[in-house]
Amino acid sequence: MTTPTNRPLRVLFLCTGNSARSQIAQTILTRVGGGRFLAESAGSRPAARVNPLAIETLERHGYFWTGHPPRGFEGVEGQDWDFVITVCDRAKEACPIFPGQPVIAHWGMPDPTEAVGTDEAKRRAFDDALLVIRRRLDLLVSLPIDKLTRLALEKRVRGIGDIGGLVGAVREPARPLAAEHPP
Repeated sequence: MTTPTNRPLRVLFLCTGNSARSQIAQTILTRVGGGRFLAESAGSRPAARVNPLAIETLERHGYFWTGHPPRGFEGVEGQDWDFVITVCDRAKEACPIFPGQPVIAHWGMPDPTEAVGTDEAKRRAFDDALLVIRRRLDLLVSLPIDKLTRLALEKRVRGIGDIGGLVGAVREPARPLAAEHPP
């Protein structure tokens, strides 16, 4: 991959509704990417609105959502992206073809909007999703992108999708992660 040195790397996060995981990923990468990344998000079947628990969870962890209402693939599928990352299985199957040769990776994870039970259990599902996404994005931003061949980069970015999937099994206490990276 030839890394552009004069512009941020463009990253598109895709999920089904564009109401939780992809919006969380977009918000966090915008913050922790240090200007090296331009993050956007979209969904294969956009929801009517961003899930309020996604926004609440971001804000509890020190990220302030300044995103956009859920939107579909139209409008983003014709653009050039450096990375296209799906965060749910249904979006992976519906992922359109993008121009150029973006690095395409799948970082599947449970949908926190499908959590059932008490409000506390639902908040825990959103906290877990944010923690997994944050771990994965920390790995992405730490990659020596300009030193990797395209094939090696794609392998490493795809491998990040295997990281952080055990949050529910080995639960760590939620903490404000954003405090580590001031704006």
